[in-house]
Amino acid sequence: MSSDYFPFHPEPRRPARMPPAGTIDSQFHILGPRDKYPVRPGAAYEMPTATPDALKRMHEALGIRRGIIVQTTTYGEDHRVVVDALAALGPGYKACANALLFEAADDAELERLHAAGVRGARFSFRQALGAVLSKPAFDRAVGKIRELGWYMKVQPEQTGIVDSASWFEHLDIPILIDHMGRPDAALGPDRDPNIRKLRSLLERGNFWVMLSLGEKISQAGAPYDDVVPLARALIDAAPQRCVWGSDWPHPVSKKAPPNDADLLELLYRYVRSDAELQRILVDNPSALFGYGDEA
Repeated sequence: MSSDYFPFHPEPRRPARMPPAGTIDSQFHILGPRDKYPVRPGAAYEMPTATPDALKRMHEALGIRRGIIVQTTTYGEDHRVVVDALAALGPGYKACANALLFEAADDAELERLHAAGVRGARFSFRQALGAVLSKPAFDRAVGKIRELGWYMKVQPEQTGIVDSASWFEHLDIPILIDHMGRPDAALGPDRDPNIRKLRSLLERGNFWVMLSLGEKISQAGAPYDDVVPLARALIDAAPQRCVWGSDWPHPVSKKAPPNDADLLELLYRYVRSDAELQRILVDNPSALFGYGDEA
C-alpha cells in the first residue's frame, strides 16, 4: 500500500504569540517507518512517515511540551508505535489507544499500556475504516474502560455524530468527541444537527469536545472564518470541557495541510479571553487526561 495523501507542513513556524505554559496538544499521531511498524491488513489508508523527532520539531516551534499520542486505525490493535513514541517523547506525553485493542488484549496487556501512559481508547463507528467493534465487543470494552479509569474518545463519521450517538450517548464515563463532531459549516451552529446533538451531550457533564479539524470542516477555506461560530457555540456550551488538538500529521489530507501555527492561531480566534485559552489548552486537558498538577 502506498500513501496518496499529503504529508505535514515541513517548516513549522512560531505562532504570532506563544500559548500558555503547560499547553497540551490533545491529539496527534505517530506513523512509521513502515519497515518497523507494518500497516495492519485491511487498513483503510496509509500516511507518509511522521516520527517522534518530527513531532518534537513541530511542538518546539509552537511552544508545546505535552500532548496525547492517538493510535490510528492504520495499526489497529498493534500499539508498538505508541509505546515506543511514549518512551522517546518523555514524561510530558500520554496516549490514547485504538479500541480494536479490546478484541485481542488480555488484562496484562491493558495494564502494560496503562503503565506506559495510555489513558483512553478511541472508537470509530465509520465502517469505511474497517475498525468498528461489534456491539458485544463494544460493551465489553466499555467495562474495561471503567475498570482502568480511562476515557472514551469518539471519532466522528464524515457526516457527523448524529447517526452513531446511540452507541455512547447513554454512558456515564468521560467521553471526548473529536473534531467538533464534524459539523456542516454551511449550516452554521444553529441549524447543524451535529452541533445541536453535541450541545445536548455537553449538558450531561461527562462529555467533552475537541476543537480540531477546523481546516477540513471549513468550506470557505483559509482563514476558515466559517468554523469560528461553530467552535464558539461549543465553548459557550461547556467552556470547562473543551480541549484543542493539532491532529498532526493531518491524516488523509487530499491537499497540503496548513502550517500547524495556523491552526493554533485559529484557536486564538475562537476564544474571547486569555482565561478561556488557559482553560482549553491547559486546565481542561490536564483534568481529562490525568496530568494533575504536573507543570
